[in-house]
Amino acid sequence: MSDTVRSISAASRDEVLLRLRRIEGQVRGIQRMVEEGRDCRDIVMQINATKAALSSANAIVLECYARNCLGDVEHSPEEAVTELINVMLKATR
Repeated sequence: MSDTVRSISAASRDEVLLRLRRIEGQVRGIQRMVEEGRDCRDIVMQINATKAALSSANAIVLECYARNCLGDVEHSPEEAVTELINVMLKATR
């Protein structure tokens, strides 16, 4: 795997940071729900919503990575695709 640092674009970075701040609020809300002894079903639903929000943020980062990785002139197309597949497989575990 390459040691090259691939940062996301400024526009994508802002979008990801906004989503992560919302997710942070969701997690704090879940913590309050647990502390208050709220219904387990409600907590599960909020955890699932948070997981979906994280997946959405991850998709943005993966898209940026794919665009940067596949446009890399330092590596052959085969190496770039292999690296991209490895990152995507790790992201979906």
